[in-house]
Amino acid sequence: MSHNYAKPLTSGQKIERLLTRIPPSWHVRMERETGSATWRAVVHAPETSEGAWSDAHMDPADALEDAWRRNRTLLA
Repeated sequence: MSHNYAKPLTSGQKIERLLTRIPPSWHVRMERETGSATWRAVVHAPETSEGAWSDAHMDPADALEDAWRRNRTLLA
């Protein structure tokens, strides 16, 4: 019986993977919360003035993924 021993992606690898999925024309903004170690992100299409911000996350890749999930429905 074989097992999958794949290593989890690093934060940098997750961000790279997400940036290949987000269209190049979309705006991407990431911010670290002042006075804390948490991150928020927003992504939105150029024809919209703003998108929905992610929740606060300890990992910037998680914040970017959250923002992408909230705003990618605009592609449809």
